[in-house]
Amino acid sequence: MSSYRYSLGQETFRFDDLKALMARATPLRSGDQLAGVAAATEVERVAAQCALAELPLSVFLNETVVPYETDEVTRLILDRHDSAAFAPVAHLTLGDFRDLLLSDTVDSAMLGALAPGLTPEMVAALSKICRNQDLILIARKCRVVTRFRNTIGLEKRLSTRLQPNHPTDDARGIAASVFDGLMYGSGDAVIGINPASDNVATMIDLLHMLDALIAEHDIPTQSCILAHVTTTLAAIEAGAPVDLTFQSIAGTEAANRSFGISLDLLEEAHQATRALNRGTVGQNVMYFETGQGSCLSADAHHGVDQQTLEARAYAVARAYEPLLVNTVVGFIGPEYLFDGRQIIRAGLEDHFCGKLLGVPMGCDICYTNHAEADQNDMDVLLTLLGAAGLNFIMGIPGSDDVMLNYQTTSFHDALYARRVLDLRPAPEFEAWLDRMGLMAADGSFTPAPAPTGELSDTLLRLSDA
Repeated sequence: MSSYRYSLGQETFRFDDLKALMARATPLRSGDQLAGVAAATEVERVAAQCALAELPLSVFLNETVVPYETDEVTRLILDRHDSAAFAPVAHLTLGDFRDLLLSDTVDSAMLGALAPGLTPEMVAALSKICRNQDLILIARKCRVVTRFRNTIGLEKRLSTRLQPNHPTDDARGIAASVFDGLMYGSGDAVIGINPASDNVATMIDLLHMLDALIAEHDIPTQSCILAHVTTTLAAIEAGAPVDLTFQSIAGTEAANRSFGISLDLLEEAHQATRALNRGTVGQNVMYFETGQGSCLSADAHHGVDQQTLEARAYAVARAYEPLLVNTVVGFIGPEYLFDGRQIIRAGLEDHFCGKLLGVPMGCDICYTNHAEADQNDMDVLLTLLGAAGLNFIMGIPGSDDVMLNYQTTSFHDALYARRVLDLRPAPEFEAWLDRMGLMAADGSFTPAPAPTGELSDTLLRLSDA
């Protein structure tokens, strides 16, 4: 294990190992301060960033931040590393790699071919020496396209997860939110419900309601109940109509164990869900959520900064070819991302790192009510991520989740982003909106015609069943 030094003026800074160097190079955030790994001064942070820029990329294959012998995520990262994909950039330093990615010679095809050769530690380190505009420009070149009943991640497209949560899982309340979201063109990424409980019977009832709605109106989308993976497996065994299997994941084995999961369990769920063969245009069947600070909150961070650990979670996701991966960026709270500035930076980092690793990144652009942030901060992050080519965002009535009690993006926010940035829904879903008379050919919304009444009637009937 190497130590690293860098001199600025007459002051020399020493970093004990790679994980210390990466932690000190990370832009300021409260979680790293809480963990005791953050730079003590801005001068130390700049010294660490300069030292990091001079490192050969090959260092990240030879020195781990979490031990290989004791962590299955580290073993996954290194055992599945594609040396042939890495070869074109193997001779570069991290700083040279940044310059290459910013150049006009690099395009989406090249980045897609490179992704299997990159490790999360490489891309996390790269993000630490990038300005916000670098994170946006490079991520915008990345295209990660996935398919189930529609196609998500195409250029000039922005999808939404319709999130119709209810504090008691009341079917009529959920149905009202689903109807509201569909009328605003939300739901092409997924109609995804966070259940108030992890009850298998409730999950099955909600899955049947959503499945009947999608089938009766031939909606080119997918449903998901965001229960624990073991609950979904029980629903599959009971014959429930499961489209996507969900699970929260993290970047260390110990953190994943605190979630009650392992890589073997995720593989079992992946295979069980694919075996249902419910996709029509593809078989990407997993939906993962992540968030900076999850490892620290589980006391499973191993002294590694939270942004690097977040990038490692994307390597976990990548192994199971997911349809959707969502960083719930400000959800854990100000202990980890203190204010709007830190949340904005973290959202740009997460999207950047995920896309470079070949992961279909979305973002729950959100904050808790005790953070030093407001909806204006979320407007900024939404606009920046839309410019950066984000695959999907959340759509929730009025931006306020009445079950999870946090602030996020609304159906109206998605319309804003699509209009300002000239983005459209997934093509199959857009065609459905056109057939329903909801969206005109130019992307504008029309007054609701008779078919939407039929949709409303269906939802009421199903919610009462």
